[in-house]
Amino acid sequence: MTIFKEVLDEEYITTPEAKELLEEVETERALDEDREMRYELARAIEHVNRFAVLESEESRELVGELLELEKVDEATAYKITDVLPEDRDELRTLFAQGRYTLSGEELDDVLDIVAQYA
Repeated sequence: MTIFKEVLDEEYITTPEAKELLEEVETERALDEDREMRYELARAIEHVNRFAVLESEESRELVGELLELEKVDEATAYKITDVLPEDRDELRTLFAQGRYTLSGEELDDVLDIVAQYA
């Protein structure tokens, strides 16, 4: 087990982007017959294959549109992009830990943007 002492950098990525990166790792490992895929890596690949709905470029576009809204911060925009909520209740759960709640109209604005990609 690796123990990290400090975080040097942090960057959010969407599930489709993670899928793209893990596909490269999987291809690299397949070429090297001596290197077996670790359990964690295999599970991560399985997860992104199951849950990545959009293409990588589409997910970035969706994040960009969500960030243009006043009450959507970066972390929440990435969560919304990964989950693609279909109704207000699903969307509210993504904002549950935030500092503020959105009105019905604001929730509908977010859902309208998501609907263009789902």
